Amino acid sequence: MVLVYSAVAERVARSWLSGPILFVATGLVVGPLGLNVLRLEITANDLRVLAEAALAMVLFTDAARADLAVIRRARRLPERLLLVGLPLTIILGFLIALAVFPAPDLFAAALLAALLAPTDAALGAPVVSNPAVPAEMREALNFESGLNDGICVPVVIILLDLALGTELGRGGVAHAILVIAEEIGPGLITGIVLAAIAARLLRLAVRYGWTSEHWLHIPVVALAARCWRGC
Repeated sequence: MVLVYSAVAERVARSWLSGPILFVATGLVVGPLGLNVLRLEITANDLRVLAEAALAMVLFTDAARADLAVIRRARRLPERLLLVGLPLTIILGFLIALAVFPAPDLFAAALLAALLAPTDAALGAPVVSNPAVPAEMREALNFESGLNDGICVPVVIILLDLALGTELGRGGVAHAILVIAEEIGPGLITGIVLAAIAARLLRLAVRYGWTSEHWLHIPVVALAARCWRGC
C-alpha cells in the first residue's frame, strides 16, 4: 500500500480522497473485519504508545513545515480560529449534547464537547496542501490544528476532574490545575529545552557547512522522538 500510494500520491492529493482515509480503508480490508489477512496482537498500552508516537511525529513535522513569515503576516486569522472559533465550537457541541442525550450530565456534556472540538489537519490535508488555497488560509488552518489540542487539554482535564472528583473523594479546580501542571509542565519544559539546543546546533552546522539542506528534515524526526521519549 505504501508503494502504491507513493506512486499516485500527487493524483490523490488532487482528488477528494486523502492518505489517511486510504490507509484506514486498507487496514479494514486486510484486517480481521475484512479479508483477515493481517492480524496483529496488540494491547491497549501498545496502541497508546503507537498513537502517541504518531501524534508526536505529525505535530513536529507540521510545525517544521510552517511558514512563520506567512503566519506573522496573517496572524489574526489563526487568532480568531483559536480564540473565537474553538470556544464557540465547544459551546455549540455542549448545547447539542444537552439536546441529543435524554438525561445529560452537565459536566459529561461539556467534556464530550471539549473532546470533539479540536480537529487534526491530517483529515483535511488536501486543503492544507493545495496551492489553489491562499497561503494565509492554509498556514492558519495548519497552525490552528497544531495548537487546538494543547488548548483543549487543560479544559478536558478540569472538566474530567470536576466530573469524577466527587466520586473519588477529591476534585475541584485547584486539584485540576495541579494535575495539568504535572501532565503538561515536564513536556513543555522538555520540548523548549531540547528544541532550543537542537536549533542552535543546526544553525551552527549550516553556518559552517557541516550539513546539507537535504538532511535538515531528518533532525526534525529525531527531535520529535527525543522530546516524546523525554516526556
